[in-house]
This record gives sequence, structure tokens and C-alpha cells, in this order.
Amino acid sequence: MLVIEDDADVREALGRLLNATGHLVRLCERALDGLRDAAQWNPDVVVLDLGLPDLDGATVLRNIRLVSQVPIVVATAREGESEMIRLLRAGADDYVVKPYSAEQIEARIAAVLRRNHVAESRVLTVGGLTLDPDARAASLDGAPLQLSRLEFDLLAYLMQRPGKVVNRRQLLADVWPLESRSVETVDVHVTWLRRKLGERAANPRYLHTVRGVGIQLSAPKEG
Repeated sequence: MLVIEDDADVREALGRLLNATGHLVRLCERALDGLRDAAQWNPDVVVLDLGLPDLDGATVLRNIRLVSQVPIVVATAREGESEMIRLLRAGADDYVVKPYSAEQIEARIAAVLRRNHVAESRVLTVGGLTLDPDARAASLDGAPLQLSRLEFDLLAYLMQRPGKVVNRRQLLADVWPLESRSVETVDVHVTWLRRKLGERAANPRYLHTVRGVGIQLSAPKEG
């Protein structure tokens, strides 16, 4: 685990907690040190504070995403739906709002580790969509899809359940269990994924919205 946190008390407490639960932990106070360790140390998870002394944490998040798909849990005192969406757009996998409990951060880390290991490693195919969980690669009609981590996880989850309608709260719980009082984050990611698949909600090919129920992924009908 890599912890990038400028508050010494929080940093040391988090280090003790993660060590006690069996994790090997590296602690960084400054953003630039964290970026170096993220690139060189190849951690399983990064816990990232946003209020760092040398760079804003959102900038660190974007820079890590340029070189790595490591799961990132953002620790922030900034609340609100717009802030959550901004962090998701920048590449966060999950986040906790300060002050957070030991149980909260442990649950967040366990969740992103669980989601990082797709249960089924076989190659999935639905119509012209192909997804390889081990290689974390997806394609549509033979053309590679450039997907963010959450877009990939969302697509994998739906492709493992072809034809099944999955409700938004189930997706929130199983794909990215964020502390959110709404399901708008699911709709945002479905919209982004639709764009990557070259379709629109008004004329879907793969991603179908079942009004009042949820999302269904199914192969386009012939003809």
C-alpha cells in the first residue's frame, strides 16, 4: 500500500492500521515523492490525500493515471456530488471523506482490491464485444476500446450478466461502493461507456436502460 498524506498524525495512524492488517506500507508526505514511489514501487493500492503541500492531489491522481491503473482511494475533506464526479473523471476508484474511521478506510481498500481481481478470468464475448479480464483489454468489432478502470469494471460486470437487468444500487455496491446518496455516478459512467461503444441512449445497441429498473447489456439483434 502506498499512502500519500501530508498530515503526520493521519499518515502514521494509517500506516499502523494497514501494517496491523497485514499490508506492506510505504508512507509519503509530498506529492512528488508519491508519484516517484507509485511509478517505481508498483503498489497494489494508493491512498491519496488531496491537500498536499507541493501539488494538488487531483493533479497527482491524473499523473498516476498516465502511467498506471493501480486502484486509488482518495481521502478528501471536500464533499458533494460534483466533487465526487470530478474525482471519478480524474481516475479515482473510490473515496472517503475526512474524518474517516479505521473501519471505513479498511472497507474501501478491501473493496478496490476485490474489484481489481475480476472473478472470472475467461474471455467474455457478447455480440461484437470482447473483454479479457486478465489482460484488462476490451474491443468492439475487433477495434480496441480505450476504457478507464471504472468503465472497464462496469463493462466486465455487465458482460458477466448478459441479458440481465442490473439496478443502479447493485452496481454502486458491487462495482464502486462510494459514499454517495444518489446513483447519478452510475448514470455518468454508463453515458461515458455508451460513447466509447459509439451509441446513444435514444438508440442503444448494447446498453439498454430499463426505466425504473436498471441497465441491461445484450447483443444487438440481427437484421
